[in-house]
Amino acid sequence: VPRDSSSQPRDPPSTSRPLVLFFSWLGAQPAAVAKYRDLYLERGMDVLLIQSRVMHFLWPRWGLDYGLTVLNILEEPPFSERVVLVHASSIGGYTFTQMLTHISEGRKGDGSLAHRVIGHVYDSLVAGSLEQMAVGLGKTLVPQLESFVKTAAMMYFWLFKSHTADFYEKGIQVFHKNPITSPALFFFCENDALSNSAALEKMIDVWRKRGVAVESRKWSKSIHAAHLRCHPEEYLHTLQHFLNSLPITLKKI
Repeated sequence: VPRDSSSQPRDPPSTSRPLVLFFSWLGAQPAAVAKYRDLYLERGMDVLLIQSRVMHFLWPRWGLDYGLTVLNILEEPPFSERVVLVHASSIGGYTFTQMLTHISEGRKGDGSLAHRVIGHVYDSLVAGSLEQMAVGLGKTLVPQLESFVKTAAMMYFWLFKSHTADFYEKGIQVFHKNPITSPALFFFCENDALSNSAALEKMIDVWRKRGVAVESRKWSKSIHAAHLRCHPEEYLHTLQHFLNSLPITLKKI
């Protein structure tokens, strides 16, 4: 996302500013994304928006190709020297996991990104069963035909198991053994049909046992990928506390 410098005071050279990789949710509207972009720009960070398409999810090999493309871009100037903060929302966490798959396989040139990530934030991470993934597709793609889309998606996952479900399972294992061990923050809620809060809490426990510093903020009621809108004060307070714990210098808000 380009930064409008015309109304901003002069900043240090861009290579000294942390770079936020913002993996947006499916179908994210520009105005909604801008709220997240602005909160990082106001804190002296630059933002690179990474959008996902539904076919990256439905045909994981394309998602893996896309993840490798993003990785290659981040290994080249002007991004190759930047420290990175990851913020992944909903399906954006899946896209980031596709990048982690390449990193965990030790592909040449990908390792440096893992060492440059100083923190990662996950908002409404899709977690749980294939059925929950199918529900998510219905709610996101065609809400009026949610039940039909869910049924069709489950049939699709069954018919193309080796090209879909098997890849999803591998991605889950990669995420559990995440090669990036910098501090993490999770936002989630108990009433999210797309995310099993118990599964998330179990995964967070696994990370903590691996020595990863993990913070989390859970609400009993909220809206998938809209916690910032539903609980702005708590969301911003938790995010700021997390950012303050990282080895970066930010503007005071």
